[in-house]
Amino acid sequence: MDLLTLLSTNPPFFGGLLFVLGLVFGSFLNVVIHRLPKMIETEFRHDCACLDLPIDAAVPDKPKYNLVVPRSACPHCGHQISALENIPVISYLALRGRCRGCGAKISIRYPLVELLTGILTLWVGMSFGPTWAGAGGITLSWVLIALVFIDADTYLLPDNLTFPLLWLGLLFNLAGGFVPLPQAVIGAVAGYLLLWSVYWLFKLITGKEGMGYGDFKLLAALGAWFGWTALPVIVLLSSLAGAVVGIGLVIAARRGFSKPMPFGPYLGIAGWLYLMFGTTLQHALFGML
Repeated sequence: MDLLTLLSTNPPFFGGLLFVLGLVFGSFLNVVIHRLPKMIETEFRHDCACLDLPIDAAVPDKPKYNLVVPRSACPHCGHQISALENIPVISYLALRGRCRGCGAKISIRYPLVELLTGILTLWVGMSFGPTWAGAGGITLSWVLIALVFIDADTYLLPDNLTFPLLWLGLLFNLAGGFVPLPQAVIGAVAGYLLLWSVYWLFKLITGKEGMGYGDFKLLAALGAWFGWTALPVIVLLSSLAGAVVGIGLVIAARRGFSKPMPFGPYLGIAGWLYLMFGTTLQHALFGML
């Protein structure tokens, strides 16, 4: 019996494997969410510092900081997190949400991201089965989780994630993914140009920037995965969600409409909903027209 047959004929084993895999990768996504923006900022500051130096001056070495090194540590006391303290969810519960070294509170978002990744991995994997579509859907879900949280924190959708997501979508559909490759290519182009046009129209009318270029790239990536026919549904869902949340924040916090609000999280959530319920959403949208 090969592995695919074993996974197909043993749903409890397959589901458990998916959930554990999601928890483990969720722990890695916490690192990506925290470190990638800092890595980009460090690179930017280093490049700016280099530009101010004389031609014959030595360029200072950048401190080694990436997704692997240095080891994770408590930001309050510097206590390095051991392997036993880094078991997804379980370690947080065992430590009662506090640093073993100094007792400082650990953000509950870490286990929540791990649980979210585990649940979505399980959901997508069980929905599509041990197939090429299932592998693609899980990969897409993981990247979207990282992008949603990074944009919510920093108003940044890193090219390090959006561009690979776009190319992965085209390659995925080249190998017989969700849509034919021509639809995926048109979806990538149309997704970028759609929000690019909205951006410039808004800027010409108001003189202000209404969104960032990362939003264009993320919608282009979603178009590459799902094709151009998915774009109306994704844009409508994300716009409605953004409007509802934005109005709610204005009412609750009285913060006014001038404060910027990231659009990437709503695009990411809409893209994931399309992954799982695309056909139903298409029928619902076009049935109202």
